[in-house]
Amino acid sequence: MFQLLTTCGKARQGRLSTPHGDVETPMFMPIATKGAVKTLSSEDMRALGAQILLSNTYHLLLRPGLAAMERLGGLHRFMEWNGPILTDSGGYQVFSLARLNKTTEEGVLFQSHIDGSRILLTPELSMGMQRAIGSDIAMLFDDVAAGDSTRERYEQAMDRSLRWAARCRSAFDAGADAPASAVRRQLFGIVQGGVHEDLRARSADGLRSIGFDGYAIGGLSVGEPREDSYRIADFVCGRLPEDKPRYFMGGGMPEEIVHYVRSGVDLFDCVLPTRNARHGTLFVWNLDPEAWHPVREPEHADFYRRLHITNEACAFADEPVDSHCGCSACRTVSRAYLRHLFQSGELLGMRLATIHNLHFYLRLMECIRVDISPSA
Repeated sequence: MFQLLTTCGKARQGRLSTPHGDVETPMFMPIATKGAVKTLSSEDMRALGAQILLSNTYHLLLRPGLAAMERLGGLHRFMEWNGPILTDSGGYQVFSLARLNKTTEEGVLFQSHIDGSRILLTPELSMGMQRAIGSDIAMLFDDVAAGDSTRERYEQAMDRSLRWAARCRSAFDAGADAPASAVRRQLFGIVQGGVHEDLRARSADGLRSIGFDGYAIGGLSVGEPREDSYRIADFVCGRLPEDKPRYFMGGGMPEEIVHYVRSGVDLFDCVLPTRNARHGTLFVWNLDPEAWHPVREPEHADFYRRLHITNEACAFADEPVDSHCGCSACRTVSRAYLRHLFQSGELLGMRLATIHNLHFYLRLMECIRVDISPSA
């Protein structure tokens, strides 16, 4: 299901096969948390060249719910998206909604932020919900510790995540369809352990002994220093099998993605391009991406800048957001007009900015893949 095509140093170019098509890696996954990328349609995502989307088990469990998702025929049909979908298991909400939950060995008791009702999310329920969603790639349900946790808390979360990993594997396998073809749904493990290499090693080794279709690096980009994220990602990649895809969860800024690719990571997701867009911050190239070598050249962080479109300097700027970009926003509107839309509270401004930022991220991944290729 994963074919490693070529390498450049530790950077890898590969192909991940799923029931809904192939994903060329390294690849960035736009986030469709509740079944939609904010302000955009599934047709927009196809036009942008998105190969895979990420949705969230916890939020879809709350609304529309497991029974509704089964009745609706799964998320692909519901949102009219015919490409691959990866689903986060709900484990991140253990961290992000800590004030609304209580974690025990059985699972996590959540208080719904919608109506206050109580929901016990267990590894088994997470697997069942991801099956109802129809995820091409399901993530195991894990315990995520905050970035400023004590070693004791990191170890507790890592050990519990390993125990839950075995339960997820059993539940996933018990609910698996008889294979209709060589391509089937996949389950990824998640390496935990905070910023401690010995805990990460125990987690990675434990997950490999259970056996998963791919492996994610979790529990980073949650408040720890960037240097620790870089160190741990590099360390974990060195302990993961070469013939399985590697996924860095929740990171990050463009220069971080380049760094993690150079460490051997294949898949990424992050809210930054869409969240920044809705607040009028756009990613703009400082160079011609066609002439850039992100993997083969020395690493640097000044290949882009962030443009704040609401700044006064854009008020009369009769030029595109980015002269190196070919997205529909840059082809059709000026900086001045986009600023006007934000100043006027027009939702079109958020939509155009989101199109641009996702185009930037997806083109970044294309530049990386081209540079890894032997023909580069």
